[in-house]
Amino acid sequence: MTVSDVRKGYLDFFAKRGHAIIPSAPIVPENDPTTLFTSSGMQPLVPYLLGEPHPEGSRLVNSQLSFRAGDIEEVGDNRHTTFFEMLGNWSLGDYFKKEQLPWVYEFLTTELKLPKERLWVTCFAGDESLDLPKDTESAGIWKSIGVPEDRILFYDAKKNWWSRSGTPEKMPAGEPGGPDSEIFFDFQTPHDKAFGEECHPNCDCGRFMEIGNSVFMEYVKNADGTFGKLPKQNVDFGGGLERLAAAVRDNPDIFLIDVFNAAHTVLEKRSGKTYADATRSFRIILDHMRAASFFIASGIRPGNSEQGYVLRRLIRRSIREADKLGIKEAVLAEVAEDFGAAYAGAYPFLKEAAQSIREELDKEEAQFRKTLAHGMHELEKMGANIDAFMLFTTYGFPVELTEEIAKERGIVLDVEAVQGKMKEHQALSRAGAAQKFAGGLADHAEQTIRYHTAHHILLKALQMVLGKDVHQRGSNITSERLRIDFSYGQKVALEQLREVERIVNEKISEAIPVVRTDMKKEEAEKLGAEHEFGATYPDMVSVYSVGSLDSAFSVEFCGGPHVQNTRELGEGGKTFKIIKEEASSAGVRRIKAVLE
Repeated sequence: MTVSDVRKGYLDFFAKRGHAIIPSAPIVPENDPTTLFTSSGMQPLVPYLLGEPHPEGSRLVNSQLSFRAGDIEEVGDNRHTTFFEMLGNWSLGDYFKKEQLPWVYEFLTTELKLPKERLWVTCFAGDESLDLPKDTESAGIWKSIGVPEDRILFYDAKKNWWSRSGTPEKMPAGEPGGPDSEIFFDFQTPHDKAFGEECHPNCDCGRFMEIGNSVFMEYVKNADGTFGKLPKQNVDFGGGLERLAAAVRDNPDIFLIDVFNAAHTVLEKRSGKTYADATRSFRIILDHMRAASFFIASGIRPGNSEQGYVLRRLIRRSIREADKLGIKEAVLAEVAEDFGAAYAGAYPFLKEAAQSIREELDKEEAQFRKTLAHGMHELEKMGANIDAFMLFTTYGFPVELTEEIAKERGIVLDVEAVQGKMKEHQALSRAGAAQKFAGGLADHAEQTIRYHTAHHILLKALQMVLGKDVHQRGSNITSERLRIDFSYGQKVALEQLREVERIVNEKISEAIPVVRTDMKKEEAEKLGAEHEFGATYPDMVSVYSVGSLDSAFSVEFCGGPHVQNTRELGEGGKTFKIIKEEASSAGVRRIKAVLE
């Protein structure tokens, strides 16, 4: 089976069981400045998992384009990628464990025809200190449908519990969460005792691969630290499409699935090496070029910040690996060329962007090869005092290449010391970026969500007071305050700011419902819905309106989450206050505001 076959089979399977097929959300989240990329199928659906009704109903299924920047350094083994598709099905207060687990098992064993004896499952072991019971219900269901008891294992909350905050003790009051049940495929490869005396599903030796995970959101954390049952219990399943395709082939190397075939051929032809000769370099280039192709097709361009920086990093890492393969001329555009055809059925926009992808990759590769040449020049000037760390951080010059040149001069480079400095550098970088890559609003706290809704009302109020040419040019929303950058060429007068405050507080006091509607992009544009400057949106978008669409105070393209009614912004006697107005850049002003 091809990747397309697995994807279609999954969507059709759940569609026959009453699920609405919804499109993949964009790889760059809509109107959400707090995260760079969509990293899971659940991320765009958080508002609905928290209780908002979905326009397509209570049973949903899709395949979500996803990217996890934190996995860049992990790419090179047989299973890690930065870019992937996540198959997902959801029950929003509809069915639960007794329907979900048999359906997933049926899909795997009947539709994909995976051998039943090769499937293992794990369940939540419980936590007596928090009075959270062992998930014997899921285990009993697995046993009843044919999974032997010796292939049903229990793990603690670090492995088999899900919440946005992590393990139960880290969850704030009001946070939903619950146990999950993971499915593993046994490739029956020999166990490597370097990873422990005995092998088991969560072992990292490579024998087992997780191919699916059903999360059962059934608990909410109370203010006193105890846990109660949610009034509506949800199911959130995620299964890696590439991993499932690898399991169908009975080969644990996901880089040998069909979507990479043409790119494999290009690299082998241009390098004169086989995949087996230089597996790690091949894998890095294959992963990074697939991700880069989808980025560029989504409107991202190489740059020095945000999504553009991540794209540039992917491209430059690929060039360094191509150098290791002995490829000294431009090759990346050729590697990426056939991804459009491989994904034409599901994502035609990739093929439509073929020229842009080729141009951007050619331009960036030519530029970085000049950078490498510059690094060589700087290295020559250093003589015997080679600073490999400086060459890498300043010029992007590969440490491995520095080591090889040093050897040619009879200089022994302390690679271990350089790697130590590199790890410190990476740890600092990751710590600084953690919030950006985490996904969703800053923390999804109630106050953050309130500020998100206040942000919408504020923008409309600014347009009413300052004129219709005012548009958002940036924002930052935390649980402490909101910040909006907007187009306006002069300082906003104090009396104008007071009028803006009055309008926002008036709308809060009017207790207006906040409504999410999914619609075609063209329809949203006809409504005059506000959207982020320079953003690219899919054919189907979600809009949030303060009030019903036929008489809304404001309408914006947005992925949420929001409060259900504006009166929630004024709970506890709070009012909206502008605390600062200042210049942000030429023609752009900035306002910071609070609810207090």
